[in-house]
Amino acid sequence: MFNYEVLRNRIIQVYGTQKEFARAMRINESTLSKKMNGVSFFDQDEIDYAVSLLGIPREEIVTYFFTKETPVVYAH
Repeated sequence: MFNYEVLRNRIIQVYGTQKEFARAMRINESTLSKKMNGVSFFDQDEIDYAVSLLGIPREEIVTYFFTKETPVVYAH
C-alpha cells in the first residue's frame, strides 16, 4: 500500500479540501477517498492530471504517488 500523506497535504495546500480536489479531477469524492485510502489505485492518466492540477514537479511524482507505507513493528 502507498502512503499518500504528502499528496494529501498538497491537496489541502492547493484546494483546501479533498472534496474540491475531487471536483477539479472530475471524479466523485468517494472515488478519490478510496484511492487515497488504498482501496483502489490512481491510473496513469489520473496521476498525470493530478500532477498538472497540483503543480507537482515531474521529478517529485514518486514522492507523491509511490511512497510505500512503513510497516508498524511492535516490540515484544
